[in-house]
Amino acid sequence: MQSKGIVSAFAALLIVGAAVFFMKLQAPDLSRFDSLRDPAIRVKPSQRVLVVEAKGSPEKVGKKTFGFLMRTYYGLKGVPLGGPRMAYPRARWPIPDSVPQSAWIGRYAMPIPDSIVDPKLPAPPPGLSVSVETWDYGEVAEILHIGSYDSETEDIIRLRNFIHDKGLVMFGEHEEEYLKGPGMFFRGNPKNYFTIIRYRVKSVDSAGVQAANGGA
Repeated sequence: MQSKGIVSAFAALLIVGAAVFFMKLQAPDLSRFDSLRDPAIRVKPSQRVLVVEAKGSPEKVGKKTFGFLMRTYYGLKGVPLGGPRMAYPRARWPIPDSVPQSAWIGRYAMPIPDSIVDPKLPAPPPGLSVSVETWDYGEVAEILHIGSYDSETEDIIRLRNFIHDKGLVMFGEHEEEYLKGPGMFFRGNPKNYFTIIRYRVKSVDSAGVQAANGGA
């Protein structure tokens, strides 16, 4: 997350039962993510996602939001229901952590196949919105954090320093992808949680040209 405050709040969200996404039909093979123990740049294609958005502290709204996301995802026809084809949940945070928690926006998402074009979505509970969107990526900087959510700060700093040293700038929203976390019924060992921390990046020159043209 953007700071220890956000990661602590999201940790509480997951622990209280929102992490049912980790109920895959087989244990995930996380060895393919070992290369991300050090920061890296890669090109990531755009991704269709089911998004449930909520305003407020994750500790207050997170359980309801993630629960609704799960129910909606599993209610869609054509989504992988487990195994290696099922993608991992992720979240984006568009509001800086300097803003009071009551004003935070959480965009909780689950990737879905491109073949799901116009799904019929259920009416969300009060305070939530649900949609299908395309999340743009392109060039991204990533790092794998192994450990509890409230210990992410050091890896976030490592990633941001890496981006700066590469002559790149971050833009868009802070994103995390949750590879391994609490189970449905048990918290597990937080030291063994796997989380990819991700930022979209672009060159300083590109950022300057876009800013001069009024772009993001």
